[in-house]
Amino acid sequence: MLVKTFHDNATATFTHVVVDESTNKCAVIDSVLDYDHFSGSVKTDSADAVIAYIKEHDLTNEWILESHIHADHITASSYLKTHIGGQTAMGKGIKEVLAIWVPMFSNQEDTPITGEQFDQLLDEGDTITIGNITLTTWLTPGHTPACASYYCAENQAIFVGDTMFAPHLGTARCDFPGGSAADLFKTVQRFYTLPDETQVYLCHDYPDDGEAAISVVSIADEKAHNIQIKPDTVFAEYVKKREARDATLAVPKLLFPSIQTNMRLGDFGVKSENGLQYIKIPVNAL
Repeated sequence: MLVKTFHDNATATFTHVVVDESTNKCAVIDSVLDYDHFSGSVKTDSADAVIAYIKEHDLTNEWILESHIHADHITASSYLKTHIGGQTAMGKGIKEVLAIWVPMFSNQEDTPITGEQFDQLLDEGDTITIGNITLTTWLTPGHTPACASYYCAENQAIFVGDTMFAPHLGTARCDFPGGSAADLFKTVQRFYTLPDETQVYLCHDYPDDGEAAISVVSIADEKAHNIQIKPDTVFAEYVKKREARDATLAVPKLLFPSIQTNMRLGDFGVKSENGLQYIKIPVNAL
């Protein structure tokens, strides 16, 4: 298994292309569409870099996977599917997210609450294949109820989305609707049952100035050095500290644009009578 990682500096997001070199099949995990909130402009540079890599290496894309409905960037899933094909998929917890957010945005006309806009909704233990590579779905709630991770046992690797960060950052926030610090504690402790040498592919890193972003760590690194949760961390203490930390965090600047469009795989929805698409910003909704 080969993993090619792309880093979007603007949103601190890692996009992973998982390649089975024996068959030239691949999958894309957590893609990025370049959206400028102030101008409302959309570019595809980040996604185009992924497409160029796949075409340059004569790969066939099988899957476009999301670890969850992101609140800090917009996915390029729809754009990628148009240009390189592949089935779109994420964890079945998306239904809970849709039930919370679709009524808030009042966008039932273009955002099915059933999740049918995804080709597949994955349950715990469901497997997908990328050539000769098998990824097993782990439902890993906490950051959001829709979070899923993708585990490759034969290559000792797991793609964890926004559940666990590099050791110096700890874990993801849990204060979005449906999030739960208690659930995230259980999720991370489940990760710690994996072999120490398992490679953990991250979705984000926020390095200090002058430091390189970290896209992959090991379970051993996390168990030894994670600043928020280790194997012997007490449940109640973690939950208290996580919730206290979350109470100090600002709302992500792309929260409403991201949630709204990511529920449609990065599509901006039906056009208005003037031919334009719009982002809705609910007032005093949170």
